[in-house]
Amino acid sequence: MNVRIKEIRKKENLSQQKFADRLGIARGNIAAYEVGKNAPSDAVLSLICREFNINEEWLRTGQGDMYDIPLDDTAIAASNILENENVPFYDSIKRIIQIYEKLDPDAQDIINKEIEDFLENAKK
Repeated sequence: MNVRIKEIRKKENLSQQKFADRLGIARGNIAAYEVGKNAPSDAVLSLICREFNINEEWLRTGQGDMYDIPLDDTAIAASNILENENVPFYDSIKRIIQIYEKLDPDAQDIINKEIEDFLENAKK
C-alpha cells in the first residue's frame, strides 16, 4: 500500500507537504506511510480515496483501477438525496432501493420494464 500512496501523490504532482495539506494530516505521516514505517488508518484511507477519487480496493490491495469511475449527474443527484434526510420522500426512496436490492434478477427486470413503460408514457 505504501507504494500506491506514493504513486497517487506523484500522479497528482504533489509534494508530501501538499499531499498532507489536502488530507489535513502531518507531512511526517505521509513520509512514514510511503516508506512502510506506519500503516494509515481506515480514516486516512477513506480521506485519500475521497479527496483524490481513488478506488479503495485498488489502494488497499492493488486490484482494479486506480481511480473510481466518476458518477454521472443522475447518480450524484441520487446520492445527494440519500445523504439528506430532509429531502421529501427520503424514507420512501430509501425503502424502494432496499426492497429492489433484495429482489431476484427476474423481478428486477419486471420492475425495470414497468419503469421504462411509465417514463415512455409520461413523455407523451
